Amino acid sequence: MFGCAPQEELDPPNILILMSDNHSWNHLGCYGDATVRTPNIDELAEEGVRFTQAYCPSPSCTPARAAMLTGQDIWRLEEGANLWGTMPSHFAVYTDMLEQAGYLVGYEGKGWGPGDHEAGGWTRNPAGQRYGSFEEFYNERERGQPFCYWFSSRDPHRPYRAGGGEQAGYDLGSIAVPPYLPDDPAVRSDIADYYAEIEHFDGEVGEHLGLLSEFGATDETVIIVASDNGWQMPRGLANLYDAGTRLPLIVSMPQRFPGGRVVDDFVSLTDFAPTILDLAGVPIPEDMTASSFVPILASNQHGIVDPQRSFVVTARERHAFVRQGGPGYPARALRTRDHLYIRNYAPELWPAGDPPLYGDVDAHMLQFPSPTKMFLLQRPDDPEYRSLFDLAFAKRPAEELYDLVTDPHQMNNLARDPAYESTRAELSARLQEYLQSTSDPREVGGPMKWEKAQYFKESDLRPEPSPEAIEALGLDERYSYVD
Repeated sequence: MFGCAPQEELDPPNILILMSDNHSWNHLGCYGDATVRTPNIDELAEEGVRFTQAYCPSPSCTPARAAMLTGQDIWRLEEGANLWGTMPSHFAVYTDMLEQAGYLVGYEGKGWGPGDHEAGGWTRNPAGQRYGSFEEFYNERERGQPFCYWFSSRDPHRPYRAGGGEQAGYDLGSIAVPPYLPDDPAVRSDIADYYAEIEHFDGEVGEHLGLLSEFGATDETVIIVASDNGWQMPRGLANLYDAGTRLPLIVSMPQRFPGGRVVDDFVSLTDFAPTILDLAGVPIPEDMTASSFVPILASNQHGIVDPQRSFVVTARERHAFVRQGGPGYPARALRTRDHLYIRNYAPELWPAGDPPLYGDVDAHMLQFPSPTKMFLLQRPDDPEYRSLFDLAFAKRPAEELYDLVTDPHQMNNLARDPAYESTRAELSARLQEYLQSTSDPREVGGPMKWEKAQYFKESDLRPEPSPEAIEALGLDERYSYVD
């Protein structure tokens, strides 16, 4: 089960998941960001296993967390494929299975969501029993009882605290702005505010590690640090580009798993369910489409450990309610080491949501400050920024293909380039094979219950932009997607 030690000698470990919210993989010190300050996470990475190719199954909170709990791709989860939806209770979740095996299970913060779990037939959040703190949870533990606790931070989800980066002492000149965003002081300040929230999450990680030590449970606990989606910037959250789907993932339990390693195998949040069950010695249901990465943890290898983990598939359906009538923007993507291939099923729709709000980007109703989005919205025809505006908001073709060796930020679509035709065809076929093998209704037919599923945040159906956005962009006071 773990390395070379006989399984019978090893008790089921505790599991502590510390999750940030809308946090891209490259914005931690241990992932090479020289500006953001994350000493607690960086130290944990030195002691544990750091994954360089970890992804969310969907760049949207609710479906990503549903897939994490079930070990299923989002297109198998019916209404669970949507943000602000529900998830039918007939889907098994690892939290219930752990509880049945004797674990104390709980969560703090978002857990599964946002959405209405009761509408799906659940009597509680699929993440388990909710607690106000790790200490409160631990005090309910019976002596010797293994536990699984999921702390779901709010940081660095928008809105960021305006000026937080400056107050935290971040030098705007030291911030690296990716080329798909405008390099302007307003954008640098926005990123600095995001960094300040990451720093706050790092502090939360430190607090939980301190409590774990105080409880005397460090040596018996698998510690997992991850995010649920990429950052909340244009081409980030709600997009199938790396900025929306690629995550930090660090797993540490040096007493059982050789640490100080960097692993390049592709893994997904969807793999959490079978991995956690595997750690606990609980049988993994056969209908899970994901697989355990315990063998990777138990090895002593760096780099590529399992050559079969050579790609990951991501997907999106409806993120926010941002188009007339409420349709989503269905898409699937295949990410390999060298390429990203995306299939957009409704290229006639606006991927960022209907103009002028473009609500699948950042502040979906422009109801709170979102400086980077606002910077672009105020310059749609400026020659210096027009291409960046289009990357963020314009319609996209049915297929996208990016060469990650020459274009790591995925800005130059090569899907129609004759020189890449064989690559496009090969990746399309690989994606098709995976979608068919996992019974994606988009490819094999069948009901797509997410298409007409209820959206449970009704205020989003008739968005009201902030007075500041109305003045800056000449907007109406109210819009409607249902009238």
